[in-house]
Amino acid sequence: MFARKIRVEYEKDGKKLPCPLKWLDSFSMRNFTNATVFDDTLPVLAGQMEIGKNVPLPELAAAMEDWFRRKGYVPKGSKLSLAEL
Repeated sequence: MFARKIRVEYEKDGKKLPCPLKWLDSFSMRNFTNATVFDDTLPVLAGQMEIGKNVPLPELAAAMEDWFRRKGYVPKGSKLSLAEL
């Protein structure tokens, strides 16, 4: 649907794991940032999203990591990583 496909993973016990679809849905369904640029995000599978061409990947990663931490999804000391496929 969107122009870019990305992989979304988090680190747990030294391993990279795909973010569950529930987490990605939670981020995409809630417009908590008031940044309309994140409206162009669509969760597809666990660990995969499609995003619009104008969505800045570094800002998306920071916003998602902040949201996941506030929700208690990402363990302390864990990092979120996004990469285009």
